[in-house]
Order: sequence, then C-alpha cells, then structure tokens
Amino acid sequence: MPTPTHYKRIVLNERPVGDFEPNTFRTEVVPWNLEIKNEDEVLVQILWISLDPAMRGYVRDTRSYLPPVKIGEVMRAQCLGVVLKAGLKSKVKAGSYVTGGFGWREYAVVKDKHVDVVVPPPGTQPLDFLNTLGSSGLTAYFGLKDVGKIKPGETLVVSGAAGSVGVIVCQLGKQLGAKVYAIAGSKEKCDWLEKEIGVDGALNYKSPTFKQDFKKKIGYLDVFFDNVGGDILDFALARLNKFARVVLCGAISQYNAAKPRGLQGYLALISQRAKIEGFIVFDYEDRYAEAIGELSRGLGNGSIKRKFHIVEGGLEQAPKALPLLFNGGNSGKLVVKVADEAGVQSKL
Repeated sequence: MPTPTHYKRIVLNERPVGDFEPNTFRTEVVPWNLEIKNEDEVLVQILWISLDPAMRGYVRDTRSYLPPVKIGEVMRAQCLGVVLKAGLKSKVKAGSYVTGGFGWREYAVVKDKHVDVVVPPPGTQPLDFLNTLGSSGLTAYFGLKDVGKIKPGETLVVSGAAGSVGVIVCQLGKQLGAKVYAIAGSKEKCDWLEKEIGVDGALNYKSPTFKQDFKKKIGYLDVFFDNVGGDILDFALARLNKFARVVLCGAISQYNAAKPRGLQGYLALISQRAKIEGFIVFDYEDRYAEAIGELSRGLGNGSIKRKFHIVEGGLEQAPKALPLLFNGGNSGKLVVKVADEAGVQSKL
C-alpha cells in the first residue's frame, strides 16, 4: 500500500468532572511514524471502534481494574481492524481481521500478542467480535451463568436491557429457561425487547407508574443483572426472593457523578440471605472460547439476535457519539465506522 504521510489519533485532553465535554478529547494529525521495527509486529488499519460505558471509568483518575488513560494518551478502546503488513516472524498474516485495544486512532503497530485474529464462524460477521462475540457477549455470558447462576424457572430482571450487554443477558436467560423481565428507558425500547427479543415483559423506568408496574408484573426476583445502579438497584434490592443473586455489571446512572451514591437498601441482602457480587470479564479469559462457541451457535441459528447502532463519518465521530451511551440515545451496540472495509482490502 502507498504509505500515508499523516494519520489521525484522538487523545485525552482533560479529565471530565461530570459529563463528557467538547474539550475532553482532542484530535491530533501526526506525521506517519508507524513502521514495523520488530519481527513479531503487525501494522493494523482500524475499521471499527467499539464505544462502551466503561470508557467513563477509563478517564477517571482512580484505582480500578485498569490504569486510567493519561492526559495526552490515545483514548482506550476495543477495535476491529485489518492487518496491512506483518513482521517476518509474525504469526498473523496480512489481510487478517483482528481485534485489540488499539484505541482511537486510524492505524496502529502492535505486537502479535496484543491482537486476536478473527475467523467468523458460520452465520456471523467480523463486526460481531465487537459485540456478541466480544466483550459484550462474554460479559453477559459469564455474568449470568457464573455470577448470577441462573436456573430454569427463576425470575431474572435485567436493567439497561436494551444495551449491548443487557440484550444478550435477556436472550441467554430465556434460553436457560428463566422468566425474563427487562428494564429500559423508552417505550420504543420496551416494545422492541418484548416483540423482537422475546422477554416476558419490559418496563420503562421513566414511567410514573414504574414501581407499581414492577410489583404487579414481576413481584419478586431471583437474579437481578444490574447495568445501571442508583435508584433502580435500590428498588430491586427491596424485591429480592430468598437466596437471590445480584450481579453488579455496571452503574451507568452513576458514572458521571462526582461522588456515586451508596446503596440504601442493602439490609435486604441480610434478611433474604442474598448475594451481591461484582465481576470483570477479563478474569474469565481462559474460558473465552467456551462462550464464543455457544454465542456463535446462537447467532448462526438465529436464536440470538444482534442490533448495531452505527455512527459513520470517521474517527472524529467517536467523541461526539460517546455521550449517546449516557443519555440513552443509542439503540443497539454503539460502534463508529473509521474506514471503509472494501477500500482497505483493495490496498492489500
């Protein structure tokens, strides 16, 4: 391929106190300096960027499961790309689709060990590896099965159910024989969850009758898979069956708060002998193949559905699209299209 003279990357400009601001990130156009220097490296052109709620935590300067993104550092993100060139001893061939934490940039040079080669199973596509066959699906799979320990006939309630993780949790719950109830933020999302995804019921948390509807439709629950935190989590704690499990996956309602609010209803965990547990999907890395195998079969036979919210316009759209995750503006897995796939493949 002809070597570009410049490429773009987006770095963290300043740490936001609350919501992401227009000056949180800045775009840099830098001279081309991406040459393979080691024989086990590859040059990747990024095609797609995954936008995820965890990104709010990435830019917060606090102790977490990953170090915070530094000021001036490329924004962290999981991406799907194509290998343009490979070092002499690289195990990855040019033309391969790969995923990795390449960040908000157009190109990256990375070592083999930092890329995962994507070979889509029948009925799937490479982009599924940023969604159902990527961190969203893996998080749903291990969170529900290993932490939630869902059983047939139990009642599962999922908050943030129209999001990339929640919608997979709902479908896995149905497959495992649970009664599944979804919580989302609009009538349109609730209708989609009921009609297309097949949950037993969906509740709009913005409805003035939400709590009454919850009590009437659901009553009490056995597993609460929480992506939201805040008031909804506290309300769910008041509706636990004996020996219920609360899965702490995320707390999107609290990510922009300077000081996230604490639990108010935790005493129910004592009276109902219930468990509440957080988890990080990276802890299950040695079992990813198990989950991808099951999830890919579901995609292939149509028993698991996926939906993407695609933002076009290139890399610069990433900072503009990110707030959609926090204001409920996305419908489906949020991804940014960085480059046209056909155009990249023609360079090889």
